[in-house]
Amino acid sequence: MASLRAQAATSTATSALVRRLAPTAALFAAIAVALAGCGPSHQGSASRRATAVSQARSTRRSHRGLVGYPAFLPKRTLDYDSDALVVGTAGKPALTNQGDPIEVVTPGWSVLAVISGPEVPGEGLPYQTSFTTCTWTVTLSKATGRVPISISDFDSIDDRGNLYRPQLVAGQPAPARFLQPGERVSFELRAYEAVGEGLMRWAPIGGRIVGKWDFVVEND
Repeated sequence: MASLRAQAATSTATSALVRRLAPTAALFAAIAVALAGCGPSHQGSASRRATAVSQARSTRRSHRGLVGYPAFLPKRTLDYDSDALVVGTAGKPALTNQGDPIEVVTPGWSVLAVISGPEVPGEGLPYQTSFTTCTWTVTLSKATGRVPISISDFDSIDDRGNLYRPQLVAGQPAPARFLQPGERVSFELRAYEAVGEGLMRWAPIGGRIVGKWDFVVEND
């Protein structure tokens, strides 16, 4: 009988010890799991997640210009950061807003080009026409070589695909045939165009476009 009482007492003590140690064992188990997560496999997953996040952020930055752009414009060319200077080449024409600069780069020269406008005769008129006179200002500067200038190298299209050939504003002297390094030239082009969205383009290298400026013709 004494032996049975001793065994029961020992069992009771053991159960009490297990109950007291249970929280500690759970804590150690949690620590072990956390440490296991820091191993090479977890680090690889974390690295992959960080890379994915970085790529996503880069994609969002590279396509910030998509917001607010006319639907008919080619989205694949909108790969610029609005806070940075855009570079345009014959192989990859740049697209930006009217009034913003494009650094045009060719094998023989580079130049900073800006096309602003269009200016229209008036807004808020009692009768809004579907077409109006549009005037753009072209500015070329910071040339690194002889940049050819020809009015026929500029054209514009509207959101219906209609093509326009702007001309020099009447009475304005024609710009020199070439812009030399260190020089700056500015001239105005004019065309009668449809009200709505449009795109002004410059193609100074054998008819190949290097830069595009989007705009909206408004007279309301």
